[in-house]
Amino acid sequence: MDIDQNERSRLRIILIISTIGSFLTPLIGSMIVLALPQMGAEFSADAIQLGWVPTIYLLTSAMFLIPLGKISDIYGRKKIFLAGICILGISSFLAPFSPTFFTLIILRGVQGVGSACIFGTSVAIVSSAFPKKELGRALGINVTGVYAGLAAGPLLGGVLTQYFGWRSLFFIMVPICIVILYAFIRFIHEEWLNANPPPFDRIGGLLYAGIVFFGIIGITSVTRPAGIGSLCLSLLLLSIFIRYERRITFPVFDVRIFLKNRVFAFSNAAALINYSATFAIAFLLSLYLQIVKGFDPQSAGLILVSQPLIQAFFSPWAGRLSDHIEPGHVASAGMGLNALGLFILATVSAETTVSTIILALLFLGFGFALFSSPNTKAVMGSVPHTEYGLAGATVATMRLIGMVLSMAITLFLFTIFIGAVEIGPDQAADFIRTQRIGFLIFSILCGLGVFISLARGK
Repeated sequence: MDIDQNERSRLRIILIISTIGSFLTPLIGSMIVLALPQMGAEFSADAIQLGWVPTIYLLTSAMFLIPLGKISDIYGRKKIFLAGICILGISSFLAPFSPTFFTLIILRGVQGVGSACIFGTSVAIVSSAFPKKELGRALGINVTGVYAGLAAGPLLGGVLTQYFGWRSLFFIMVPICIVILYAFIRFIHEEWLNANPPPFDRIGGLLYAGIVFFGIIGITSVTRPAGIGSLCLSLLLLSIFIRYERRITFPVFDVRIFLKNRVFAFSNAAALINYSATFAIAFLLSLYLQIVKGFDPQSAGLILVSQPLIQAFFSPWAGRLSDHIEPGHVASAGMGLNALGLFILATVSAETTVSTIILALLFLGFGFALFSSPNTKAVMGSVPHTEYGLAGATVATMRLIGMVLSMAITLFLFTIFIGAVEIGPDQAADFIRTQRIGFLIFSILCGLGVFISLARGK
């Protein structure tokens, strides 16, 4: 049945506002990498400490995303979305006044909690509002918002850092949050939640947060006894979590869905692998372009923006393509292109031309476009509408955990090959060696992910 004009206008408003929300959270993440050298100089932070600026944001997002996704199913996705906008706006206002690097890290963690509210509800809101025949296109547009944020981040971050300093990257988020908050309250009056919501599984939520926290802490410091202990504790909590969640009636995360739903399980595994292999690209290349090649933040941002621009341009087309071709096949092709782009980056040296870097970023941009919205559609299309909040939060969690793992692997390599020293031109040789090893590992990981993606079935 065709949608009438009033309903189409309502859907358009929902899509615009949710897409702006999707734009916001990656914006601050992609902007911040251009400011890391300036932050390091002001706070005398070493390479490992700088790595925690993007990592803590992703860590807290991943810790709270699944519980908040479940809470949004119970209490309303609109409420959780608005709470996230408020948390993100307030923490962005306070961060520039941080007296110490540790305070800045704490506020970045608070930003991550706000992002978790938005990550876990944006896709679920779109999936709840749109009919299934138009869902692929709507998700493609929503994913475009994500990549538009990624695209605007390097360019805006480079310009603002160069002319106004790193604090401006946080201040600019405040008016954006206010606009989104006003628009959502003013134009969207409905709420999306389950009619008969079950009770929230508090124990499961705490166990899940502990698994993520201790797991990432363990990976980033696995060379120390405390790191090994954290990793073992995470594995112990994971074992308890799986047994507990399989036993209770209303789990915070129904692990049984991974056992009974092959498409859901393998699509989420593909997302985890893809983002584990690709997220650290901007972090590594930002340092490479500024410290090894000598570019200023604005010029480095202009180079890095080529990848998300291609992503944003092709994502709607990839979404429409997945309406006609099996989404898993489209996503698998995207992972293959990502593996190729990462392999090119694994050959980078101090003498590598900028055109080679841009070529690799173009492969990655097109690969990401082919992967993201088709993979998201495969996940959302594999569950009933009553589990959209959980499914949206799960795929977003896989994305975030993948991002954190990407940074954890990078920080681990920094610990092994560079150490706790302020990174500068004198460490260029060690940095290039570390970067090449990292990109080679990521390329192999992404190549293996192609087979996981193809194994999901229809």
